[in-house]
Amino acid sequence: MTRALSLALSLALLLPAPSSLHAATAPASRQQNAAAPEREAPINDLDTLRARISAVTSQPRFGAAAWGVKVVSLDTGKTLFEQNAGKFFAPASNAKLYTSALALDLLGPDYRFTTSLDSGSRPSASGTLKGDLIIYGRGDPTQSMRFSGGDYYATLDPLAGALARAGVRRVEGDLVADESFFKGPPFGWGWQWDDLQWRDGAEVSALTLNDNVIDLSVKPADRPGIPCRVTTEPKNALVTIINRTRTLPKEGESKISVYRPVGENIIYVSGHYPVGSAGYAGKIAIHNPANLFAATFKEVLARRGITVTGRARSVDWKYREVIPLDLSKAVELGSVDSPPLKDILGEVLKPSQNLYAQLLLLQVGATSEKSRALTKPAPAPGGDADSGKTSEELGVEVMNQFLERMGLRKGEVVIEEGSGLSRGNMITPSATVELLKFMDRHKWAGIFRDSLPVAGVDGTLRNRMKGTAAASNVRAKTGTLRYVYTLSGYATSAAGERLAFSILLNNYYNSDRSISPRDDIDAIVLLLTSLAVRS
Repeated sequence: MTRALSLALSLALLLPAPSSLHAATAPASRQQNAAAPEREAPINDLDTLRARISAVTSQPRFGAAAWGVKVVSLDTGKTLFEQNAGKFFAPASNAKLYTSALALDLLGPDYRFTTSLDSGSRPSASGTLKGDLIIYGRGDPTQSMRFSGGDYYATLDPLAGALARAGVRRVEGDLVADESFFKGPPFGWGWQWDDLQWRDGAEVSALTLNDNVIDLSVKPADRPGIPCRVTTEPKNALVTIINRTRTLPKEGESKISVYRPVGENIIYVSGHYPVGSAGYAGKIAIHNPANLFAATFKEVLARRGITVTGRARSVDWKYREVIPLDLSKAVELGSVDSPPLKDILGEVLKPSQNLYAQLLLLQVGATSEKSRALTKPAPAPGGDADSGKTSEELGVEVMNQFLERMGLRKGEVVIEEGSGLSRGNMITPSATVELLKFMDRHKWAGIFRDSLPVAGVDGTLRNRMKGTAAASNVRAKTGTLRYVYTLSGYATSAAGERLAFSILLNNYYNSDRSISPRDDIDAIVLLLTSLAVRS
């Protein structure tokens, strides 16, 4: 797992690291365990279905683990199977089902994230802007190369174009990346320190750029005895590389260790690669991504011929508590809107993107705070209009209200943050099925369902259940943490009945790596798609 890298000084050869939350899925050729159903053998009664599912979960190797399963017909409301359905389980990335449903319900499918360019005045006739230029972020996750054809800089071209259209040719002041729209620390509640140097634990900011990571490459040199070539993309002065690697002869062993201390932008790379080996490529999270945004935007402006005489810097919510920013008195020189939320949800759920999911929860919290500020009476003299709560805390409050409106009891679901990276999140199979049922009846049910990974087709299910009745049928959210494996979503049985299911496996230590617990979860799903009778 990726977190092991940050603990070791010398590790075995690493391929590109799988996500700690959505680890690389098992190949289709991996041997299924004996409990998996024959593809062509239909199940003709519910008792057989229940017996077959129980045969999977009761295998001796799961004796110390905990299974939670619930399967319900969306057509009849009947429960087809349940095991420990009311008990708490760590959801891993199944938490993203809750976050995405909340954001879609509250914000709506056409909601867009706006990034604006603000100043204290308009540019002169010659195009000179006196004073600082503020980039005010509101949590747009799509300022990323994944939305710009792989170009690290092109994603900022629309924002630079907006400034050029405002007539600005020179900024006599600083370029200030303002990330104060979100209040709170840059990590989700309960995120563990050994996740934070990797893309799965990337810092959260109202100004996000390229998923708040850089690409790190380590390649052996052409001859032994000299350091390996360590490079980053994009290249920038914010990151310092400490290269302690060396190149070995061709028969040498491959080892690499990568370490970025929390709160720093120093990356220590040590180890060795033999001549001719493939080397290492990985994504390393950046500390203070708003600084990266400012520095990169300054470079993009320079390419357009727009000069910034001052420095590129960032300010956060704590800074704005001392020196507030009143946007109503500022001059907006331009802005850029993200694609609509309905197009972003698939980028959250299909690849299981932690940063985007957390940004959705913070967006809900920040939006609810702004709404309250518009409706509540002005504070008394000397009073504080600020709630004192972080955007994450406010988002969790709105989440709990959403769950109560869904009909769940208070405390039946505990969500601490939006991605599922925290082990403090707790859900039950029953609550998750209720969420799936609620979203199946929702006015935007189709958007929610289409955003989920499709078995054998895309996302974190692209390599699972290929060539089975589940392929192109099952739409479900995966989840993986250490000792945690989950899958919840929708399936259609062989009889054409629509089903909602939640399968949660916790506390499982896999001593036999030739068999993946994902195969057992998939075996249960295949049983559902083989059911040839209606409930």
